[in-house]
Amino acid sequence: MRPGIIILLLGCWVATARAQAVRYVTTPDELQTAIQAARPGDTIVMADGTWRDVAIIFEASGAPGDTITLRAETPGRVVLTGRSRLRIGGAYLKVEGLCFENGALPEGEGVIEFRANGRHAFHSRLTNTAIINYNPPRRETEYKWVSLYGRFNRVDHCYFAGKTNRGALLVVWLQDPPNDAPPAHRIDHNYFGPRPELGENGAEIIRIGTSARSMQEARVVVERNLFLETNGEIEIISNKSGGNIYRGNTFRRCRGTLTLRHGNGALVEGNFFFGEGIAGTGGVRIIGEDHRVLNNYFQDLTGTGYYAAISVVQGVPDSPLNRYFQVKRAVIAHNTFVNTERSFEIGIGASPDQSLPPEDLTIANNVVQTRLGAPIVTTHLEPVGKTTWAGNIFYGKPGSYPEGAATFAHPELVRSEDGLYRPAPTSPLIDTAHPDFALATDMDGQPRNDRTPDVGADEMSSAPVRWRPLSPADVGPDWLREANIEVKFGGRPSRLAPHTSGFPFEGVTSMSFYLERPAHVRISMFDLSGRRVMTVFDERVDEGSHVFRLDGSHLPTGTYLLVMETDCNERDYRLITIARP
Repeated sequence: MRPGIIILLLGCWVATARAQAVRYVTTPDELQTAIQAARPGDTIVMADGTWRDVAIIFEASGAPGDTITLRAETPGRVVLTGRSRLRIGGAYLKVEGLCFENGALPEGEGVIEFRANGRHAFHSRLTNTAIINYNPPRRETEYKWVSLYGRFNRVDHCYFAGKTNRGALLVVWLQDPPNDAPPAHRIDHNYFGPRPELGENGAEIIRIGTSARSMQEARVVVERNLFLETNGEIEIISNKSGGNIYRGNTFRRCRGTLTLRHGNGALVEGNFFFGEGIAGTGGVRIIGEDHRVLNNYFQDLTGTGYYAAISVVQGVPDSPLNRYFQVKRAVIAHNTFVNTERSFEIGIGASPDQSLPPEDLTIANNVVQTRLGAPIVTTHLEPVGKTTWAGNIFYGKPGSYPEGAATFAHPELVRSEDGLYRPAPTSPLIDTAHPDFALATDMDGQPRNDRTPDVGADEMSSAPVRWRPLSPADVGPDWLREANIEVKFGGRPSRLAPHTSGFPFEGVTSMSFYLERPAHVRISMFDLSGRRVMTVFDERVDEGSHVFRLDGSHLPTGTYLLVMETDCNERDYRLITIARP
């Protein structure tokens, strides 16, 4: 009887198996029909071309291992514009390869939301997709570009640039009980490009939670993202919930901070902050309880006060959810500061109703090397409770900190081949960190010596480097990275200065670039598929500033990448948009 049973079961499996369908659609009606018919494992392919004023309601149910995929025929060649928008609702869904470009929506509408017809998304993914210059005529019109609802969703390898209107770019929304389980989303390997200053709150790049729900756990991971000139407001990232992780991100020329605004228990680890001397560039702002700021690298930041490399804010007694909770049990350890205008601002924000100093603060095994005249530590109100200073090595103007809080000595940080400042072989940082605060790895992902670790974010090691500062070649959609775009982060590469930092012009404009030494310069323009459409400049020039004319009048309207390369292995690029009346 046993062989018969086996044959019967096998026959049932064959009878119920279904071939996974691939449906090619060319119109909005065909698209919605295909979505309604989709079953686990199916793929819906949108035809290349411009899709205008399309409301995509991607509501379906996939299954573990059998995701339903909505994708472009050719990644980057499906361009959604006008009032186009996307809603994702259901489970095990995937969207990839789309480009939302130069559209505009009414107040509160939202470009992409992980909910459809009131149904939230779970275990779903947005990847290899771009939103570029999707702005209304008036910047006061508010809407978000991406809203994450549901649980266990992922936004990765996407490109976001050019948001000018009110509203955070990407928001994680938390829910009321009984649906208040941590959403546990993942936001990784994305490119967050230029955003001009709005001049008011509500222009964050990422916001996780709200003041009203800030005591809820979110447990969102934000890692390996690149933030470039994201200048909308002081809060580049606004943490407003508990248990979130910010790891391995790179911030470049960003006038603002990673702000732990509300909520508790955040981990800020292994991030790179490069100010390049730009005014208002900052690091991490700390408010609330049990935050850890570890293994981060801060260089050439000019911010002071709330914009300092590290600012620890005073609290409000019996603070309401939308004010400032007292900082308690924060740990700031194994960080490296190089040429930062204000490395530590402690107890900032004093006012008659904001009077609670930080409590039980730990500052350990940090290194500061600065040639600037500003104090390393500015203490506005002395911390209370068990405040611990241990294993720090400072060099510069000391400032106000307790005697014995740091060793004042030149740390001998020298610029390495990758442009980062690392300990020289004779550095006093080596093997001198306080072991009570040792970490398992350093900013490179290399293991630390658990008995005699090094001070700062970098451990002297011959182990392979796992993590490094990100360039555009490391993040965003693969169809944008095909243009072989790379930016050197450690030093000061030659920089393009476009007409309006990536915002529309009518086809002809003047631009400039600056060289620190003579070089052969080639400037090329690519479309968003990675195809080179023209060479703009190609000659050898001396050091200094140079102006050139960009004539794109023969090109179609749209968004392009302008890439500058020199024979000194320096590269930079800018996003530009040609728009005609």
